[in-house]
Amino acid sequence: MRHYSVRTEEAYVGWIKRFILFHGKRHPLEMGEDEITRFLSALAVHGHVSASTQNQALCALVFLYRHVLGQSLGWLDDIARAKRPQRLPVVLTKPEVKALLGALEGVHWIMASLLYGAGLRLLECLRLRVKDIDFASHQILLRQGKGNKDRRTMLPAAVQELLTAHLEHVRQRHQHDLAQGFGRVLVPNALQRKYPHANSEWGWQWVFPSSQISRDPRSGERRRHHLHESVLQRAVKEAARNIGLTKPANCHTLRHSFATHLLEDGYDIRTIQELLGHQDVKTTMIYTHVLNRGGQGVYSPMDRL
Repeated sequence: MRHYSVRTEEAYVGWIKRFILFHGKRHPLEMGEDEITRFLSALAVHGHVSASTQNQALCALVFLYRHVLGQSLGWLDDIARAKRPQRLPVVLTKPEVKALLGALEGVHWIMASLLYGAGLRLLECLRLRVKDIDFASHQILLRQGKGNKDRRTMLPAAVQELLTAHLEHVRQRHQHDLAQGFGRVLVPNALQRKYPHANSEWGWQWVFPSSQISRDPRSGERRRHHLHESVLQRAVKEAARNIGLTKPANCHTLRHSFATHLLEDGYDIRTIQELLGHQDVKTTMIYTHVLNRGGQGVYSPMDRL
């Protein structure tokens, strides 16, 4: 009813199960603030979970009591949330990014280049559809990004040639799927009823489809989904290891590097905020602290002697 993603549903159900099992399978209506506090404390003290994980567990329990059990109790708002520590993101230098991308090839190179060249999140890249890429205008339209918001970002010219060839290969696979009785992808909300043939149209197909046919977890229909995020995660990890990179680089590091390098090139913070899709400019301001000019983005007086 609330249009939560499958991942959110699975996470909430998982935390609710762990909460009930932690207290000996007692019914949640028999428990309250003390039991929730003990559960969260055990996660931190014995489970050594991070603050964000602890807060996710709390959100699941608040959802249980407020929306499932209909408990409008004031103590739900009084439970303290764990304070998340402020961490500086890992950022690669331009030579490091060049070396990392040079260790990738094929579809992995295209996806990683979009993460760095357009500032995409990993799932935003994997969920791209053919209709969202505008080669004529050199831009990408990102649908239903973080916070269910749309935004536009650039399409790097360096990617266009290989991306065009990749899409031609994807089109041929799509035609083969249609001939085999597949070729229908998941379309959002009620578009399937409004446009019955939209799910088989070329424009709605995934830019980076999976190599295998799988079963949809909601409808049970067999279809070709987009690539799993672990495909690119493993490829980037292996590439970083092959080039001897000591920084703990991952897919999101490329997005951090995109923002930092734009700042280095003199672009203003509000433009970068729009490209990244940040709701608050304070989130974007963190990249001013990781510029390649030392702490707080200033030059050391030692370097001027």
